[in-house]
Amino acid sequence: MMSSHASAGGGLGLGGRVVAVLGPTNTGKTYLAIERMLGHRSGMIGFPLRLLARENYDRIVSIKGRNAVALVTGEEKILPPNPSWWVCTVESMPLDRAVDFLAVDEIQLCADPERGHIFTDRLLNARGLVETMFLGSDSMQPLIRKLVPRVEFINRPRFSQLTYAGHRKLTRLPPRSAVVAFSATDVYAMAELIRRQRGGTAVVLGALSPRTRNAQVALYQAGEVDYLVATDAIGMGLNMDVDDVAFARIVKFDGFAPRRLRPAEVAQIAGRAGRHMRDGTFGTTDEVGELDADLISRVENHEFETLKTLTWRNSALRFDTPGFLLKSLEERAPIPELSRTRDADDHLALQALVRDQEVLDLAKGRDAVRLLWEVCQVPDFRKVLSDAHTRLLGQVYRSLRTGLGRLDTDWVGKQIARLDRTEGDIDALVARIAHVRTWTYISNRPSWLADPLHWQERTRAIEDRLSDALHERLTQRFIDRRSATLSRTLRDGRALIGGVRADGEVVVEGHVVGRLEGFRFVPDAPERSEEARALATAARRALRDELVKRLRVFEQEPDAAFALTPEGVLSANAVPVAKLAAGPSVLTPLVVPFDEGMLDQAQRERVRARLDRWLKDHVAARLKPLFALAEAKGLSGTARGLAFQLVEGLGVLPRLPVAPLVEGLEREDRKALGALGVRLGVSHLYLTALAKPGAVALRGLLWAVAKGHPLPVPVPPPGRVSVEATGAPPAFWEAIGYPPAGGRALRVDMLDRLETELLTLARAGGKAGAVVREVALGQKIGVSAEELGAVLSGLGYTRSVAEDGTVTWRRGRRPPGPRPRREGPANADHPFAKLRQLSGM
Repeated sequence: MMSSHASAGGGLGLGGRVVAVLGPTNTGKTYLAIERMLGHRSGMIGFPLRLLARENYDRIVSIKGRNAVALVTGEEKILPPNPSWWVCTVESMPLDRAVDFLAVDEIQLCADPERGHIFTDRLLNARGLVETMFLGSDSMQPLIRKLVPRVEFINRPRFSQLTYAGHRKLTRLPPRSAVVAFSATDVYAMAELIRRQRGGTAVVLGALSPRTRNAQVALYQAGEVDYLVATDAIGMGLNMDVDDVAFARIVKFDGFAPRRLRPAEVAQIAGRAGRHMRDGTFGTTDEVGELDADLISRVENHEFETLKTLTWRNSALRFDTPGFLLKSLEERAPIPELSRTRDADDHLALQALVRDQEVLDLAKGRDAVRLLWEVCQVPDFRKVLSDAHTRLLGQVYRSLRTGLGRLDTDWVGKQIARLDRTEGDIDALVARIAHVRTWTYISNRPSWLADPLHWQERTRAIEDRLSDALHERLTQRFIDRRSATLSRTLRDGRALIGGVRADGEVVVEGHVVGRLEGFRFVPDAPERSEEARALATAARRALRDELVKRLRVFEQEPDAAFALTPEGVLSANAVPVAKLAAGPSVLTPLVVPFDEGMLDQAQRERVRARLDRWLKDHVAARLKPLFALAEAKGLSGTARGLAFQLVEGLGVLPRLPVAPLVEGLEREDRKALGALGVRLGVSHLYLTALAKPGAVALRGLLWAVAKGHPLPVPVPPPGRVSVEATGAPPAFWEAIGYPPAGGRALRVDMLDRLETELLTLARAGGKAGAVVREVALGQKIGVSAEELGAVLSGLGYTRSVAEDGTVTWRRGRRPPGPRPRREGPANADHPFAKLRQLSGM
């Protein structure tokens, strides 16, 4: 091979044709190169990534057979006895082997600040005997023309069109989208969001091992997820069915400082959208906003500034001493088109190791210095060049330079055994994979180990186990297989297979998606989330036949299957199916079925109708005296008016506002009302039979539903004739038959008994008033003497105590405070409204 000085100086050519195949992504350049290589008796092709080398190795093996193809990367070597074709990473190309055809992919990486000097060296020095091919971007054309003599150019147009799609919210990206960021933190955060909103995403990072990266890409390619969140690692040769690339970040850290992506870099990544003849789009997420119009135009039309310089490092190294080696590495580039690379990792490792006096003492002679350089080239796949990695390199070098010239087997075994653990989170697994890849690289230096094949197999097995565990962790964290499967099936319009287990669990396509409670679907996801909506849609489609069957059974259920809770919920066989809402009147509430969109309008009406029939029968049975009063025949106008107001008041009516009507009742009216259970009490008219606990609770519920009062209401416990009048307004206590007085609510029949006794005592006491034994009287209505005083005061009585301790209560003309109001018909023209006006109410 020619020296880099000779090539850079204007080019001494080697024999054979040199072709540069240039163009944007998706132009078939790699396919053309492999086709050309296989047309020769022998060939070698270098790829920028181990992943791509392995992918194309497998492809060529399927054509030519395993014995004809070699794979050479820093971490993996497959070497049949006499291979005709070599598939390599660019760094690992065995350039001392003569081949008819030689190709280097992604040649624009000559300008990369970290690895560019390797690609530049291949551009200048690597040649095939018959044909050489460089594949890459159009931006390389002027420099290739200047640096490579007699080069031919083949320009390849993109097979499909790439257009700008604007910016969208991350959660509104279309299916088959790739989201691009430039840090693991950003990638993980966006993947979490997509998991919550869209069911899941595959994840691709440069830190992933090839096996993990392939497994994640396979999830995406198989359609198990519709999204991919990645760093710019996807920009180099990963062929996927991506329709849209969305940049979630447009700034990246280049090793020195954050900077905006260059148009060519945007195009390289955006070019993953579309495949072969299918067009693709690119855009941004809402955090980035709109891209500059000039940038959009350049990407769409593949118009980029040509590269002005390539990264270069002297490849004619001197191994006389470590000092000479360092000096040769730091040699300046011979021509303006080449720019010396910043110190690469191997160079930095050498600088660190020569500061170790023990290492420096061992690096005597050309072979020892050459070995030191080889050790410095052991990569730190964590990309941090930490002190720990430098110490490892020092130990490796000292071991190789002492003893038998090989690494100690026990020491190597201990180092590798520490990494053979699959527990831990994603970051822990990523770190372990990086460590074991370093040992895989070391094991592929045959002269360094006593049994290199054993260690190659061991480290690859550990890397595979760790990679599989990492893939599993990534999948668990960022993919909800249930939501992803259902989303994909819904999008494709395919029929969903689903059913309901005996315990109510809804299973769709083998995944539990929620519960069916009556006709109401409760998704197994956060309320009102995108996931919950997707699960409900899936359940609705999968359970159409089940809902039809359930509805038919529901309509045939006996009345005993239904119940009404204090919260106003109607249930069937103890499963909530509907709730009550305010209706035309207090006795006729509306029934609102629960279904969360599972039923159509006609089905909802059938559910409502069945429940409405039961509810009317239930209310009529519990409040039978009330309905009998409402339907009574033969009452006079006055009695009918009082009956109407009693029904409106749910069986209780303050007497004072209707006193003229009561006084106007004929004997027959009083007898007829009495026969209907109406008691004309001292302060209230009421239906005696409605004092039962069931009737009280139902009246309270109906009143609260009609008035929009929160449920459940504070209904008195069964058997209690007096409770504190709290938690609801006075009108509520009146409606349930517990009129309030003095902070207490007394059951209306007990209140009437109290007032009747007070009247009797008052007549006996004459003008002095009612002589009362407060303790005894309070016990009759379930209150203390102090509470009785408050009740009597609330009823309008005043208390006095004689010198001998006798307590008397005297009633005023009417209870203090505002005159009691009754809620009557809203229509002022109603006949009973006229009656109230005539009565001076």
